Amino acid sequence: MSQKFIVGYAGDRALPDITADAAGKLTHLNVAFGHVEQDEIRIGHLKQLDSLDRLKGDHPKLQILLSVGGWSAGGFSEAASTQEGRERMARSAVEVLERGSFDGIDLDWEYPCYAVAGIAASPNDKVNFTLLLKEIRAALDRKAAEDGRHYLLTIAAGADQYYLDGTQMDQVQQYLDYVQLMTYDMRGGFQTLTGHHTNLYASTGDLFRISADASVRMFEKAGVPRDKLVIGAAFYSRMWKDVPNHNCGLHQMTGGPGGYGPDYTNLAADYMNKNGYTRYWDDEAKASYLFDGTSFITYEDEESIHHKCSYVNNEGLAGIMFWEYGCDTTLTLLNAISKEFTRGNQS
Repeated sequence: MSQKFIVGYAGDRALPDITADAAGKLTHLNVAFGHVEQDEIRIGHLKQLDSLDRLKGDHPKLQILLSVGGWSAGGFSEAASTQEGRERMARSAVEVLERGSFDGIDLDWEYPCYAVAGIAASPNDKVNFTLLLKEIRAALDRKAAEDGRHYLLTIAAGADQYYLDGTQMDQVQQYLDYVQLMTYDMRGGFQTLTGHHTNLYASTGDLFRISADASVRMFEKAGVPRDKLVIGAAFYSRMWKDVPNHNCGLHQMTGGPGGYGPDYTNLAADYMNKNGYTRYWDDEAKASYLFDGTSFITYEDEESIHHKCSYVNNEGLAGIMFWEYGCDTTLTLLNAISKEFTRGNQS
């Protein structure tokens, strides 16, 4: 069995806190986030990049990528709209590799063709996204030929059909080393119906049928090979309040959408079977949740991680990525992923 990827996102502030032991459990580290300004990738606002030299020194095989974008981060549509803009962005990607301890670029454009969170968008994004990745891939390959090595190019992709409608994934995938499916936040931010935000499967009674498994099948049908697909795990929760006390809070209508809940560090300290909260398990969805009679929390734990890792192994996927390192200072979830894949690689 080939080695499975363990890809961790880490915000700039979290970089000094990444221990040598934790870094040794990662295959890839995505540093969040670079920005796109005037058609170029900028990293001047990142203050902790010196930490990457330490991590590289401890673990030379660790692949470190600069993740560019994130929620509400614009500049992509404008840069991708012209050949000159695409070339400028590609040149700036190479300059980033030359300036730091980076092994590649991860684009987190959220999302082509959709003007969400105040970013610019155009129907032309669908084609221009492909052209942008083609240009960056060519620039990275020229740099790789000079240096005698390979540079990675990856993306983080929205997990549902809307993302496929706004992109040409059958063409896009040929320029990418792998595609990271953001199989979290699948419920919460826009729904007033409680549910699992990072579930492996959909369960009976869930009106929203999206799941990690459904996302994998959508992307495979759209032309992305399974061995290029990485599914996501969440190191944080989503939370609804004023939830009716029925069915342990699951699949209940509420007065407002689910916001962000506690990260795993705080869940472990104050919520899991504590302070009135009871932990429940949905065996159909392979997902855990908490309920105290009025507040519903959907989150990832060791049991759900076990099923996701088994799924990756059984389905021939590339691996798992997670958002975000700083959300679990206990390292419980990263250790669980590492343990599962170590066991799988030995079997």
